[in-house]
Amino acid sequence: MTVDGRAAYGGLPDTAGLLLDPDELPDGLVVADETGQVVAFNAAAARITGIPADEVLGKHISEALPLEDFEGRHWWEYTDPYGGLATRTRQPERSLLLPGGREVLVTARYVRDGRCGPVRRLVVALRDTVARSRQERNSAELIATVAHELRSPLTSVKGFTATLLAKWERFTDEQKRLMLETVEADADRLTRLIAELLDIARIDAGRLEVRRQIVDMEATVHRHVERLVTAGYPPERFVVRVSGPLPEMWVDPDKLDQILANLLENAVRHGSGTVTIAVEAEGEGTAVTVSDEGPGIPAELVSRVFTKFWRGSRRGGTGLGLYIVKGLVEAHGGTITVGSAPSGGAQFRFTLPAGTPGFAS
Repeated sequence: MTVDGRAAYGGLPDTAGLLLDPDELPDGLVVADETGQVVAFNAAAARITGIPADEVLGKHISEALPLEDFEGRHWWEYTDPYGGLATRTRQPERSLLLPGGREVLVTARYVRDGRCGPVRRLVVALRDTVARSRQERNSAELIATVAHELRSPLTSVKGFTATLLAKWERFTDEQKRLMLETVEADADRLTRLIAELLDIARIDAGRLEVRRQIVDMEATVHRHVERLVTAGYPPERFVVRVSGPLPEMWVDPDKLDQILANLLENAVRHGSGTVTIAVEAEGEGTAVTVSDEGPGIPAELVSRVFTKFWRGSRRGGTGLGLYIVKGLVEAHGGTITVGSAPSGGAQFRFTLPAGTPGFAS
């Protein structure tokens, strides 16, 4: 039996007013008609349940999905969507078991004729508990990481301010300046951490805003190198190579600064030797390659570089920087890769399209 899932569901409008293919949805979708017969079973539902769609289409929902709670009760019997409370329109998400003990997260929506009319369609959404567990672990790790990173600067700020307030007259002007400079540096660190968390939230939600302006890529790269030299790194450690004329680039200057700052700081902190920044036109955009002469990244770890909490060394940090960099590059419609430099160190290469004036998110 074949069924057009979109027709069975009555259409899945997206933000553009178009119809979405149910097989493109990340969650499982099962739709039953007014008699309880399954008329749609998308690819995600088949993957999550381990049941092929052709085995359940046309069957009654209670037979197609014989769900039980953890006390062994048949879910369809005690929820009774077709004969139960006429004002009920949904079932909240809960963990249920399929035959064999497979655990799934299930929500249901009752589409009725009128406010209290009979159920015309039963729409069941399925989620994999493995994905939820992974999300919960990521959230717990993020909280632990943030708590750890916040503790040190907050302790420093609290300690120095309390000392200054209690013993102001006992310190010389030079000692006061040193303590206040430390407080300022730790406050800057906290500000950067909060900015990282906001970026993570926007990237994960797909709501990262890109405000495009004309940017001089060559000048921007040189400015970042000069900043690092001012911070104390020897100028001979950096080599900037620009090949040919570059196209006019419309990118978000603040986000470009974040990208370059992260890649260059990683190169000087975790790499060694000369840091080479190559800038060249590529297609209708510009490619920037940052290479160092350090130990590089082991081949078995390359696939993890742009994931949350990845750290290339034990030198601290949140492990969020490269995840954010990837999100910023992709928000511009660009790509970023990592590999080995000719010298054996790490090599990061990102490409941004030339872009057009305006705002995107």
